[in-house]
Amino acid sequence: MLTKIGDIAEMIPTVSPETTCGIVNNLFKHNPKLEGIAVVGEDKKPALLMRTRFYQLLGTEYGYNLYMGRPVTLVMNSSPLVVDFDEPITDVSIRAMNRVEEELYDGMLVIHDSRLYGFVSIRRVLLEVANIRAEMAIFLNPLTGLPGNRIIEDRLQQSTRLKECSVLYIDLDHFKSFNDSYGFKSGDSLIQATADLLREQFSGHDTFLGHIGGDDFIAILNHHNYQVPCSKVIEGFEKLKQEFYNTEDMTNNYVIGESRSGHFGPIPLVSISIAVVTNRNRPFQSIEQIVEEATRMKKICKSRPGSVTIAN
Repeated sequence: MLTKIGDIAEMIPTVSPETTCGIVNNLFKHNPKLEGIAVVGEDKKPALLMRTRFYQLLGTEYGYNLYMGRPVTLVMNSSPLVVDFDEPITDVSIRAMNRVEEELYDGMLVIHDSRLYGFVSIRRVLLEVANIRAEMAIFLNPLTGLPGNRIIEDRLQQSTRLKECSVLYIDLDHFKSFNDSYGFKSGDSLIQATADLLREQFSGHDTFLGHIGGDDFIAILNHHNYQVPCSKVIEGFEKLKQEFYNTEDMTNNYVIGESRSGHFGPIPLVSISIAVVTNRNRPFQSIEQIVEEATRMKKICKSRPGSVTIAN
């Protein structure tokens, strides 16, 4: 599955800012399928001229005489959408659709290693987004609609190459006791509500949220600023869970049930634990190293009462 915008980039002609519109006209005429050309000067900052815009300007009353012998700088878009090779196609599609209306259907230029790499049409982007969504649907968790383990593994692999990265393993403590006391339907509803809460905090373009299974989730951030969203998740969950318990259990702050060791007695209400693994002080070369560290952090989380965030 193609996921990076650079994977679908195509080469397009590149001209200098001094190139006349007459030469550009010949390029378009000799390449009927050519949607745009790049304009790159000494500053290496790429500009873009789309075929549709070019011929719209030439088609005005005096357009042909006004532009044909003059430089392409008069008709090009000096601030087109420029994206990095490694940006996810889905993220780029959102940026493209948020442009001003007159540029909405323009293509975009792709940069790789600080140099112009290629061009992607908006049609190609939207087609690939449709393909990605169709393929991803196979790997989504049916209860929450979040990406499942196949996609999570790919994102974890990508995270080992990030300069800054925070991996958050999120799970519900004492969820089994809640399920036993209130039934699987209520348990599913609590997991769905938790997923919605996590979406509120982990839905940016630099964030990935997945559902490992059961009451386990994962968030991957392309930065180390995890404190605020984690605090909001804990605050939100403590309010959220009140909707799922009856008054007596909330007042007692426990339910009577069977513990994992098989003994009946009071069991704390469900809480949320967030084990955070970052590469701030230690780079991770593999998924296995991240999982090993996360397992260590989760054990510390489980040893603390209530909803907590613990980071390495």
